[in-house]
Amino acid sequence: MTISVTTRQVVGPQDAARRDTQGLRDGFLIEDLFRPGAINLTYSHLDRMIVGGIAPVSGTLIIDRVAETGTDRFLERREAAIVNIGGPGTVTAGGTDHPLGYEEALYVGMGEGALGFSSADPAEPALFYLLSAPAHRSCPTVRITRDMAKKVRTGSAEESNARTIQQYVHPEVCESCQLLLGITMFEPGSVWNTMPAHVHDRRMEVYLYFGMQEATRIFHFMGEPGETRHLVLKNHDAVLSPGWSIHSGAGTGRYSFIWAMAGDNMSFTDMDKVPMDALR
Repeated sequence: MTISVTTRQVVGPQDAARRDTQGLRDGFLIEDLFRPGAINLTYSHLDRMIVGGIAPVSGTLIIDRVAETGTDRFLERREAAIVNIGGPGTVTAGGTDHPLGYEEALYVGMGEGALGFSSADPAEPALFYLLSAPAHRSCPTVRITRDMAKKVRTGSAEESNARTIQQYVHPEVCESCQLLLGITMFEPGSVWNTMPAHVHDRRMEVYLYFGMQEATRIFHFMGEPGETRHLVLKNHDAVLSPGWSIHSGAGTGRYSFIWAMAGDNMSFTDMDKVPMDALR
């Protein structure tokens, strides 16, 4: 079994401002995450976050050793969070099987050994989205259902951004070393996310857009507030967001996104808001 790993170096704000469309996509966009029967990882030098897509069809896919981490075992000095956005499946961690349905998550603490991924039905395979960051302490492994997530309603229909932020890996739901993760869901007719925009230089973020029709597109905005750029994304595209960059967008149709963060602190509200008149 082959684990495909792509490495992304850090892109600075001055470099990003000079890049053309393809250059921005090369630096920040992660495509083709879910390849049937494969493990596809991207190792980012932004807080050493690993972003992965695991799509088991028949049999079990295993992550045990990833050479890019420099350790004997993948979770030897890391923690991970896994969200299933496909059919029913199972994640095995620390020798224990954890069944995951749609939009259910598993937090896996440091030192839990190999991870196994399988689908309950090859005709409706699971799609496991994985985020992993370095850790300095071990926290208990926890299966997180949608009912367990802390829900925060924000925005309004008048502003086209009525949405519910569902916090899964969050201090009030599940203890972790430095990972935070959740899913943002939109009300019908609302298309704008994370606007007004903000930055948080103390941590990076990753968005995975999902739940979209084939023709739906997201116009994802990034860059320093006074030097913004955009990327056009489709279903199951992920985008890396450095601490200096805004991360907001608008969709041509219904969508959801998974957000995950790693960095210096665990405060979800630690952000530097950007006034609308500062955006360029």
